[in-house]
Amino acid sequence: MTIPFWIVLMAHAAIASGTLSGGWRIVHTMGSKITKLIPIGGFAAETAGAVTIFSASALGIPVSTTHTIAGAIVGIGAIRSKRAVHWGVAGRIVWAWVLTIPAAAIIAGTTYLMITGVQKLFGG
Repeated sequence: MTIPFWIVLMAHAAIASGTLSGGWRIVHTMGSKITKLIPIGGFAAETAGAVTIFSASALGIPVSTTHTIAGAIVGIGAIRSKRAVHWGVAGRIVWAWVLTIPAAAIIAGTTYLMITGVQKLFGG
């Protein structure tokens, strides 16, 4: 089955708008609000994230890059000391993860119903 070009463009637009609207906040939270990262810690977190993602991919396990790097950053802070991690920020991130799956499911289902409704309306 071939994916229609307009769907590819819509996916690109959705990803770009998400990155544009919240990308910097995510980078800032990851790099300075969970724990204070220094270059060696950032390198260790990125390396751990890459190894985790490649390993999971090789095993056919779907993983989120954002979740993986957040866990690695918490690990870097926790290895320094328990107090080095801002656990309130980490907790909010976990709640966001828990809420993201059902929220995405609802939005995806609604979008699907809208698109199929429009297709039926115009005989597609």
